[in-house]
Amino acid sequence: MSNTISNEFFRVGVEGRVGHLQLNRPERMNTMAWAFFPALRDAVRALHDEGMHALVISSTGKHFSAGMSLDVFADDAAIVAADTPRARLAFQSNLGGLIDCLDALDRAQFPVICAIQGACVGGALDLATACDIRLCSADAFFTVQEIHIGMMADLGVLQRLAKIVPPGVARELAYTGDRLNAERALQAGLVNAVVPDAAAVVEQALAMAGRIAAKSPLAVAGSKLALNHARDHGTAESLRHMAVLQSAIFDTAEMGKAIEAWKQKREARYDPLTAPAEIGKQAR
Repeated sequence: MSNTISNEFFRVGVEGRVGHLQLNRPERMNTMAWAFFPALRDAVRALHDEGMHALVISSTGKHFSAGMSLDVFADDAAIVAADTPRARLAFQSNLGGLIDCLDALDRAQFPVICAIQGACVGGALDLATACDIRLCSADAFFTVQEIHIGMMADLGVLQRLAKIVPPGVARELAYTGDRLNAERALQAGLVNAVVPDAAAVVEQALAMAGRIAAKSPLAVAGSKLALNHARDHGTAESLRHMAVLQSAIFDTAEMGKAIEAWKQKREARYDPLTAPAEIGKQAR
């Protein structure tokens, strides 16, 4: 696997049509700084432009991530200053930018699988809940860490978690900051599977991503759009959306490739999705 992106926070490799982004600050428990978020957003966009069909996000070291480093609040106090109306307006803009960076995972046209070991707390849980699928090792645990430092979680976990796990579980985590261990995370539906260790969870995530990447990227992207819309809207409106969406992307040639490959027990070869124009990149 050759690296296509490498920075102080993570490295990205590509194998076929599967991207693999690994958090790479194990000596600091893979904590996040302000610069992490736009770097993540830009990496996701770059992978889309390169025609990826799926993405795995994993980590190095004992823990997936301890979330936002507390140092950033002291080192860049001006970013979170809220002592004047102008400062509060800037605070809103800064926070909106961070939210938008994680939202790039939700908006990506390819599915994103998160492979988690050890701690997944604070901002890391915001990241994980923005992914399509989560797998974890037996030693994994999940915490809405922000409540312990006197603030509410604000990068998406409160908005997404209750649509993944039962609302009561989401509220328990948000109010108490208690740890959710791997077994209970599986029972609640936060993760799809629990495997023995970090190596196994990455292996399983990459295997799943490979199976997804073998399918029509048009059909997979359409399915993600439909699922996300249904998550955020009622059934009747989602069904109307489905009729419009299917009419927009229904492709008999794509289906022909899939059916022929299925009959011949081989993988089909699909054209990559069209990368957006520059104006589209700026709008995402």
